Amino acid sequence: MTRQLDPVIHAPTRLQIVSLLAAADEAEFAFVRDTLDISDSVLSKHAGALEAAGYVKIRKGHVGKRPRTWFSLTHEGREAYRNHVAALQAIVSQSGLSILPQ
Repeated sequence: MTRQLDPVIHAPTRLQIVSLLAAADEAEFAFVRDTLDISDSVLSKHAGALEAAGYVKIRKGHVGKRPRTWFSLTHEGREAYRNHVAALQAIVSQSGLSILPQ
């Protein structure tokens, strides 16, 4: 089976979000925003699209009296990310290069 690029993940900001979340169990909104150097509204928009696709779980709560939002990849999100990376690798490997560690 040939893996295909996932149009939900392929947008650069979404790919960055999913990649960051793939390395953790959960990440707080401000950490993701600051790490990717994007605005609150951009992160909210893309996280919402990833949530609508079933790839990201958004959890809201409080730390003390301050509201907080956390993101985590769902099982489907992790699988979609792995498949997307494999599809990217298949494309890139045609040139003799690799995006995966060798």
